[in-house]
Amino acid sequence: MDLPNIPPLTERPAHVPPALVYDVDIFNLEGAKNGVHEAWKRLQREAPPIFWTPRNGGYWMITRAKDIEAVQKDHEHFSMKRMLIPNVPRPFPAPPLDFEPPHHAPWRLLISPAFSPKVVSEVEETVRKVAINLIEGMRPRGECEFVSEFTKVLPIVVFLTMMQLPPQDRELLMPHADAIVRSPNPQSIHGARLALKAYIQKVIDERKANPRDDLITKIMNARIDGEPIGEEYVVGMCTLLLSGGLDTVKNLLGFVAIFLATHPDHVRQLRENPDLLPHAVEELIRRHGVSNTARLIVKDYEFLGVQLKAGEQLQGVTALVGLDDETVSNPMEVDFNRPAPIPHAAFGNGPHRCPGSILAKRELLVWLQEWLPRIPEFRLKSGTVPHQDAGMVNNVSELWLSWDVQPIVE
Repeated sequence: MDLPNIPPLTERPAHVPPALVYDVDIFNLEGAKNGVHEAWKRLQREAPPIFWTPRNGGYWMITRAKDIEAVQKDHEHFSMKRMLIPNVPRPFPAPPLDFEPPHHAPWRLLISPAFSPKVVSEVEETVRKVAINLIEGMRPRGECEFVSEFTKVLPIVVFLTMMQLPPQDRELLMPHADAIVRSPNPQSIHGARLALKAYIQKVIDERKANPRDDLITKIMNARIDGEPIGEEYVVGMCTLLLSGGLDTVKNLLGFVAIFLATHPDHVRQLRENPDLLPHAVEELIRRHGVSNTARLIVKDYEFLGVQLKAGEQLQGVTALVGLDDETVSNPMEVDFNRPAPIPHAAFGNGPHRCPGSILAKRELLVWLQEWLPRIPEFRLKSGTVPHQDAGMVNNVSELWLSWDVQPIVE
């Protein structure tokens, strides 16, 4: 596959008004290392509602909640076939993202049951067991590096267990999942995708010889419109599942941990009123969105007074939906008493809404339920600074926490 050569700056196309050129590099977002969401919020305040950035191949960006939601729901003009920045084609088909309604629904129905409320409730025991083991292992030490010791373990082990894949394979798979959403280099993205595809191909070959009662085997044996699914679609679909399941929750946990470590009054509120936790989870997700998927413009279209051309990309900074003043009052503040429903698009909207959203919320809830009784007061470790950055997925790569060791409060 010929990969695009991405220049540092792309020349402005003739149809892009000069006034709408705004130099933004999502992989080097100004101020992000000191606070990713504050940096995105600054962009929302200062940039036009729609603009074109010459970085990473050149593409359109939107930052207002109503516009992002409109794009997410408009599958006629905006496709998820090219959801990454830079615009690197997938080297394999990837249903259901490759299809729009009505062709999308049969493919999505293959995976939705695996993440239903009933199944997630059954998986909760595994989530809780893993969380408790991890927390108890670090609690007596009075400190931990939260990313390597918790966020890179809990959601990944749980997801691999659900897929009946070896949990120890997380060390092999995580670097590839990171590269796909974090690298601005087309070759790195392409190589990481092929590596995950090769891993899944071996799994599928093994399932052919030894079928199981698991999601991968069910996809292999499924039919669409009465016809068996071609193996290239099975491999692509399972590869997409693997990529999506290894990254998002990991970073969401990291951002929430940073917030709670620096806001003891909010921690105290949750300890004193545990019944508030499910609602608090929704508010914490709103404030700390992580995904910023792009769309492929499928045909020439005028949007927000701007002429978009087929083949271009448009990125909606999804994390900003829950931070928009027009949608949420005092959006940068975390209010555990904020009235429901709490508006955000952390898991998308429309036909491509993330099917794993219920599992993600449950993992965050279980973590808080098991962490707060065991480590009721914690903080950023003295002398350390969290490592965070923006990108296709806002990320936390290092986070040291510390606490005073004390007995569990029964």
